[in-house]
Amino acid sequence: MRLQFMLSEIVHGLRRNVAMVVSVVLVSMVSLFFLGSGLLAHRQVDTAKGYWYDKVQVSIFLCTAQSTDAPSCADGAVSAGQRDQIRSDLASLEPLVDRIYYESSDQAYTRFQDQFRNSPYLGSVDRAAMPESFRVKLSDPTRFGEIVSAFDGAPGVEAVSDQRKVLDTFFNLLNVLSIGSVALAVVMLVCSILLITTTIRQVAFSRRRQVGIMRLVGASATVIHLPFVVETVIATMIGAVLAIGLLWAMVHYGVSGLLENGSGGGGLISLVGEADVWAIAPWLLVGAFVLAVVTSFVTLRRYLRV
Repeated sequence: MRLQFMLSEIVHGLRRNVAMVVSVVLVSMVSLFFLGSGLLAHRQVDTAKGYWYDKVQVSIFLCTAQSTDAPSCADGAVSAGQRDQIRSDLASLEPLVDRIYYESSDQAYTRFQDQFRNSPYLGSVDRAAMPESFRVKLSDPTRFGEIVSAFDGAPGVEAVSDQRKVLDTFFNLLNVLSIGSVALAVVMLVCSILLITTTIRQVAFSRRRQVGIMRLVGASATVIHLPFVVETVIATMIGAVLAIGLLWAMVHYGVSGLLENGSGGGGLISLVGEADVWAIAPWLLVGAFVLAVVTSFVTLRRYLRV
């Protein structure tokens, strides 16, 4: 009988406060959507790093006849002995050095022609200016500094370049975007807490006569508080489900749509997918539940004396 009474109170409460319930649903949906977007952005950064860092190569450019600025190139173009010594030194750094690729000046010039075939300055580039290089794939790209210390300034070496430095700029931008999404989500969560608190206070005030009668007949604090808590939890959970639906639609029709239309870089970048949405969905649901329960109990204990 008590359970039936409490269920009826919850249903009547939802009917009487439709506008407030809708407000809680919308604010919860927006705040959790931004929070989910921030989490997806973090997963995108981790996914992109794992995809690209596995393919990062360190380039050791050798001296040419025109390399007059580098002290290590004072003797002119790299000699055969220097080239063999560099290759031998790289091989001695296993297992850090996973693979070694040698590119001659002719191969570098051919690749340059292919990459910049539409450039008007292509004809002004001298074949002799294209340096030979060793392209090194590391088993741990974060240990790039060991390659720099070993080969930077070595005889026959003009420069040591790490592709990761270029990618770090892109990753830093993604990190800023993800942090911005999370910061905006925090602001929206604060708005949700304030709205839920205000809603519960107004609902409690509108039912003050009913609460007074329940006190007189000896109803416990749990019986009086529970309908308010359940109504808040229902509204917040609906908002969480809608937020997850929006995240799924954004990934399914946005990110996946780009890949299907061939606009996602032709497979050059690994993007988050629907599986990532389902991976963060439980956390959003749990967070919404905890937010609703804690906010409700704190507000009721402060503004609804039983």
